[in-house]
Amino acid sequence: MRVEGFFEWLGQALGSVIRFIVEALGDFFGLFARAGHNFLEGLSRTLGMDRSLISLVALAIGLLLLVAAVRAFFRGSIIGGLIWLFLGLWLLSWLIH
Repeated sequence: MRVEGFFEWLGQALGSVIRFIVEALGDFFGLFARAGHNFLEGLSRTLGMDRSLISLVALAIGLLLLVAAVRAFFRGSIIGGLIWLFLGLWLLSWLIH
């Protein structure tokens, strides 16, 4: 009888510790999720664009095209830089309204 009481207590203690760890990790990752949501909400509101996954991917691609234009200009490729620049600006102007 005493042994059963000890193991029951041990199981409850271990379960409480596991529950505490799981809830703490859930709250910790929830902080990052809320921060990411608030960041994307502020970004989309400031730029005047939709907050959809397609819009965010298009924004990233447009910015990468502008980076490619700057790199092309640094390499001395004027024609390539202009092409990347116009493509990036076209995509961003289509996205931001």
